[in-house]
Amino acid sequence: MKVLVIGSGAREHALVWKCVQSDLVERVYCAPGNGGTGGMARNIPIGAADVVRIVDFAKRERLGLVVLGPEAAVDAGVGDALRSAGFNVFGPNRGAGRIESSKSFAKDLMVRAAIPTADFAVFTDPTRARAWARERDGQVAVKADGLARGKGVVVCASVDEASAAIDSMLVESRFGRSGSTIVLEEKLTGPELSVLGITDGKDVVALAPARDFKRAHDGDRGPNTGGMGAYSPPMGVGGALLDEVLEKVLRPAVRELADSGDEFQGVLYAGLMLTPSGIRTLEFNARFGDPEAQVVLPRLESDFVVLALAAAKGTLASLPEPAWSARPAVGVVVASANYPDDALVKTGFQIRGLAEMPRGVQIFHAGTRFEPGHGLVTDGGRVVTSVALGDTVAEAREKALAGARQVRFQGAFYRSDIALEAI
Repeated sequence: MKVLVIGSGAREHALVWKCVQSDLVERVYCAPGNGGTGGMARNIPIGAADVVRIVDFAKRERLGLVVLGPEAAVDAGVGDALRSAGFNVFGPNRGAGRIESSKSFAKDLMVRAAIPTADFAVFTDPTRARAWARERDGQVAVKADGLARGKGVVVCASVDEASAAIDSMLVESRFGRSGSTIVLEEKLTGPELSVLGITDGKDVVALAPARDFKRAHDGDRGPNTGGMGAYSPPMGVGGALLDEVLEKVLRPAVRELADSGDEFQGVLYAGLMLTPSGIRTLEFNARFGDPEAQVVLPRLESDFVVLALAAAKGTLASLPEPAWSARPAVGVVVASANYPDDALVKTGFQIRGLAEMPRGVQIFHAGTRFEPGHGLVTDGGRVVTSVALGDTVAEAREKALAGARQVRFQGAFYRSDIALEAI
């Protein structure tokens, strides 16, 4: 069959890489793709949210499966349009995708489904929001309600920080309409955990857990980003905890969506915090996490396309449990100078070193493009993810860091402490 992966990040490169390994697949397309996906799939110059052209392409090529990569495709209704046209889609419709595109929708769903989460309140008025934060001594997380490319959360440690974050969204419109409503949450403490579950709207199959690192710089310093690296499996996360996440978080969420008429088919990502009081759900995403996908998919030994098709067709219960490599994976993101401040990120710098990777390193491209006469150049904030598996976390980490060091372009930086906690 022919498969289309929609998107242009490292997550989509990892999905393309996994799809081309399937015995079911004769050709893989990526729309719009990047400088890495073009080496193993055919890049199609169609934007991830261009519903009409995506459906036309699917009809013309008689696609057997379409995989929705980014949240923009879900929010644009690409899944709705493709399903209406009779295609198998791995990724939710827009209604179910509100579990990511609206944090207030997600929090209300958590309350209805009795999913453990932080105390919260929703605001459009900055004065009332500041008062709520002040009552909690500024120990809050301020979240833009809408999509903000992973950057719409500010974790505050003082009243001044909370007030500044509230004003940046509700007064200064930093995130435009996405920040015209905000969610304030009590600040939680503990290690974070990402658990992704593939679902056909009824059954849920948990994938290998991962832990990502959001802050831009070593020691969890600097601003929140879309993610600067990840590893799988995280230290101290065993089968009992995964079962608890399935029973208390993922299955109740899928059930509640279905009961309200929004059946979710695709991958549901639960962002969790392991607090002293137990699991708390920070957020849901309606697609694979990035960079979590880059460390989870290389550990998956089962055919991903078989799983995705079963989710799209509602036959997940008929499949055996996915098989996983026992070897851990570590991914290190190499980013452009000034990331995550998009206004200050400069692109177009030639990338060197990609042909000289150490053995066992897989490079997943994100912000790259091919420029005639110059080769691969930078084209975004997060440029590539260097990924490696190893017999131990230490071995995988050293390989991934060796790959990151080899990626050279003006202003390149990466975190050197990804997965260090597990050594």
